[in-house]
Amino acid sequence: MSSNLTFCAGEATVLAAEGQFTDAMPEILIGRTDGPVGQAFASMMAQSKGHTAMFAIRACNQMVRPATMLVPKVTLKDSANIDLFGGVVQSATADAVVDCLIEGIIPKDQANDLCIISLVWIDPRCAKDPNLDKKDMYRTNYEATKLAIQRALRNEPSIEELIANRHSIKHDMDDWS
Repeated sequence: MSSNLTFCAGEATVLAAEGQFTDAMPEILIGRTDGPVGQAFASMMAQSKGHTAMFAIRACNQMVRPATMLVPKVTLKDSANIDLFGGVVQSATADAVVDCLIEGIIPKDQANDLCIISLVWIDPRCAKDPNLDKKDMYRTNYEATKLAIQRALRNEPSIEELIANRHSIKHDMDDWS
């Protein structure tokens, strides 16, 4: 784990079950509340149209520690997407943070001195899909959030891995190189 928890970044992708649009791709910042991540976290408390941030809570009156702010990567335009964001995704994120504490991925003795910003993606097709599997959406967001936190705190991928894979790994969406 990184000994300097001033600014740690991580991301992960977990793919959906066959026929679902529930891929999860959180991008995580973890850092001290008295550092740049804490400053960004506090600044996010103001609402911005379409990108409303919210705390990760497990249930009413159960905000997780470290305090975690969820921010959608795209504008949420309808109540169906907002419900997914503030329901399934919020729950999965909150559970992942608590489990990271339980498993020692996040140091318990620093939980109140750290904060997390999690940028999350919800495929717009999810809200319109009559066969949406919310359990799969929970699974992908939970697993990806946990992995992104772990990667952030371990500085993964390493510089050596990035250099070694520079010419052998291509972007998943297309290959422009």
